[in-house]
Amino acid sequence: MKTINILETAILSDNWYTLKKITYEVKGSDGVVVQQEREAYDRGNGATILLYNKEHGTVVLTRQFRMPTYINGNETGLLIECCAGLLDEDNAEECIRRETIEETGYEVTNVEKVFEAYMSPGSVTEILYFFVAAYSKEQKVHEGGGLEAEQENIEVLELPFVQAMDMIRTGEIKDGKTIMLLQYAALHHLCG
Repeated sequence: MKTINILETAILSDNWYTLKKITYEVKGSDGVVVQQEREAYDRGNGATILLYNKEHGTVVLTRQFRMPTYINGNETGLLIECCAGLLDEDNAEECIRRETIEETGYEVTNVEKVFEAYMSPGSVTEILYFFVAAYSKEQKVHEGGGLEAEQENIEVLELPFVQAMDMIRTGEIKDGKTIMLLQYAALHHLCG
């Protein structure tokens, strides 16, 4: 027997994305096989990017309403984040270039993948690809804000890097992917 043997997969919801209940057997380090059940939410994989301007010491972030944060105590439901999106049929780099233009209005050229991570592996299948890219005012091709067809209402924020880092401390930035990319920028001196 393999370490994991999936016995049954039941779809609990296939509304927005797919929520599955998986029944499986697992062999422990003691050799004993036990049956367990877990739920896994499959929303596809995604990509995220931090736009930074080293010369001016600024970063571009977004602010938008996130229902899950609202029902978990975020009074306004608004969350400050790095630009991000689901891969759909694209590879990670194509996806993040598309999302960057749609959400921020910037058409960046040199996109660098810095790492990838599972963001909530206890319940969500998604792996997220993390990117950084330098930006300049000349790369702004439109106002951004997302796609109306996707019901996006995204505010574009250009902030001093030092302020963005302080917003982690004050709790104004609580998004995990954004914190990770801002810390990456600090460790690698991307903003001065």
